[in-house]
Amino acid sequence: MISWLEKLGLGLKKSSQKIGGGISGIFTKRKLDAETLEELEELLIASDMGVRTAAAIVGEFSKMRQDKEISEQEIREKLAAELEKLLRPCERKFAVAEGKKPFVILMAGVNGAGKTTTIGKLATKLKAQGLQVSLIAADTFRAAAVEQLKVWGTRSEVRVFAGENGCDSAGLCFDGLKEAVTKGDDVVFVDTAGRLQNKSGLMDELRKIVRVMQKVVPDAPHETLLTLDATTGQNALSQVEVFKQCVPVSGLVVTKLDGTAKGGIAVAIQSELKVPVKYIGVGETIEDLQKFNSEEFVNALFDVNMEDIGELHLPEDEQQTDTQEE
Repeated sequence: MISWLEKLGLGLKKSSQKIGGGISGIFTKRKLDAETLEELEELLIASDMGVRTAAAIVGEFSKMRQDKEISEQEIREKLAAELEKLLRPCERKFAVAEGKKPFVILMAGVNGAGKTTTIGKLATKLKAQGLQVSLIAADTFRAAAVEQLKVWGTRSEVRVFAGENGCDSAGLCFDGLKEAVTKGDDVVFVDTAGRLQNKSGLMDELRKIVRVMQKVVPDAPHETLLTLDATTGQNALSQVEVFKQCVPVSGLVVTKLDGTAKGGIAVAIQSELKVPVKYIGVGETIEDLQKFNSEEFVNALFDVNMEDIGELHLPEDEQQTDTQEE
């Protein structure tokens, strides 16, 4: 069985190859100068890392000694180091808070992002930790979603609270949470209907679900996880901004990273919108969904090992020359 780090490397292979190929094209037998920095910035933007993120990273490169040859490996290591510095302050680990029982997790997202599958995987993980977990099937618009959640419930041996197809989703959440409280559940996942961010009616319904849940558990939801499909690239930014206006998005789950070269979007969202990515998915199995770790992510994205990276230094004789000139 391969390790998570190996899976992550394979999952980000398309994104890594896109960036790596671009770096090779820019810096093969070339010096670090204004032209190469401009090309590097364009590469980072094209890799979905965002304009502000790209500008910040290139700004750090501009502080390095110009007109000196620099190797492709040095560029990779410098990029990884700067990116990790940007991401680390945004890192927030998912954890079920003590004293919050039931701990209510609201799952939101657009159609096809992998929201229901993510619920099943997370529920399985938490059940394996000894927690009593239940699922509320509040996606009452799509019968297949309820059936999918029931399959995960059976597989994970967790209870699924569901109603009739087309019933009021907010009312269903109210009844489901009351049952969860009665039965002493530790964690409750609320699966909501996939909704496009430009459909105001569905977004209003999401607000209503939150209001109704708070009649049972006043501080619910304790986590609101927005599931994003990495293949949508920059569109994910607008999704986050719109959902944040409706519900208190506390974290993101970025799925399908293994199917795209747009893995940089996980960087852009955190760096530019300050919303932490809490889980990333690189495949179909339960073990392919893991907590986000900035160091592991940049290692895989740039195919480097952060433990081996130090500050980029000039050769010793050049350092001495600079010192003498000062």
